[in-house]
Amino acid sequence: MSEARRILLVAAVALIDVDGRVLLAQRPAGKPMAGLWEFPGGKVQPDETPEAALIRELNEELGIDVAANCLAPFTFASHAYPEFHLLMPLYVCRRWQGIAVAREGQRLKWVRPAQLADYPMPPADKPLVAQLRDLL
Repeated sequence: MSEARRILLVAAVALIDVDGRVLLAQRPAGKPMAGLWEFPGGKVQPDETPEAALIRELNEELGIDVAANCLAPFTFASHAYPEFHLLMPLYVCRRWQGIAVAREGQRLKWVRPAQLADYPMPPADKPLVAQLRDLL
């Protein structure tokens, strides 16, 4: 049996624009895995649902407003990192209010599905790319 690790619940979203591109955010310097590209989102607080966490995080990080009924559950990642085990539901969202802008020092890039694999990502995000490409 493997060593027990705490489970970290993080919600993420593939924001898909009208041209079928997906938004990636680059982790800023000073954060773990700095420089890697990921789907926007963040940690789910003890009193939150994954959807509520995404609504909060997307407003804080990108300045956009998303309604819970616009977040469609898509797939999830389950990945063992040395310090914790990540459980990350990935949602798909095609409708939001506002224009996504980087509010926390991160770089943003709208990426065509065929190019998603060209961006270095955290290990937990990588398996999601093929599934997302198949959807789009």
